[in-house]
Amino acid sequence: MNDLFDSIAPPEQPRETIADGAYLLRGAALAFERDVLTGLDAVTARSPFRHMVTPGGFVMSVAMTNCGGAGWITDRSGHRYDAVDPESGQRWPPMPESFRGLAAAAAGAAGYLAFSPDARLINRYEPGARLSLHQDKNERDFERPIVSVSLGLPATFQFGGLRRKDPVRKYALRHGDVAVWGGPARLCYHGVAELKEGMHPALGGMRINLTFREAL
Repeated sequence: MNDLFDSIAPPEQPRETIADGAYLLRGAALAFERDVLTGLDAVTARSPFRHMVTPGGFVMSVAMTNCGGAGWITDRSGHRYDAVDPESGQRWPPMPESFRGLAAAAAGAAGYLAFSPDARLINRYEPGARLSLHQDKNERDFERPIVSVSLGLPATFQFGGLRRKDPVRKYALRHGDVAVWGGPARLCYHGVAELKEGMHPALGGMRINLTFREAL
């Protein structure tokens, strides 16, 4: 595990523990950056970003799309995974190998071995967008971790406990940072504070978040 971690994060940027079973890997995605951005363009060309609607009828400020064997969607009937993009009627684009490799390496560096994601949710944040505190509970097996990759503008990651009212800690996420949580932290509440204005040299005035899961 240590050799794998050393391959994706330099020694001066160690694994940062944010809770029991939850870690930040600073800059861990930078070695994959070019291939991941190329893969992102291919995915969004087939399944563009869209603002989904919650079961309560609210339009989400974060734009979303998916790739892999299943995509996470929300509409008036609820939250769920589906193999088909509801806008195109076609299967979601396949997951690029660069995504799969980054997710497996990051999970292994955090101590979660043999991670093989079949779903990847892509969120696009523009200034003013936010994601309220929530739990990821639509997956089949809560023993498997979540891997979350930050690209573009910096953001404030909020990480709480197993109850919504538990104290929330805040962490600054920069381009290339990866958060991984599982085990006792797998069902912790988490979210992203309102994104501030800015400009990133690779992605312009937005933030992209790639969230990998074993959903099926």
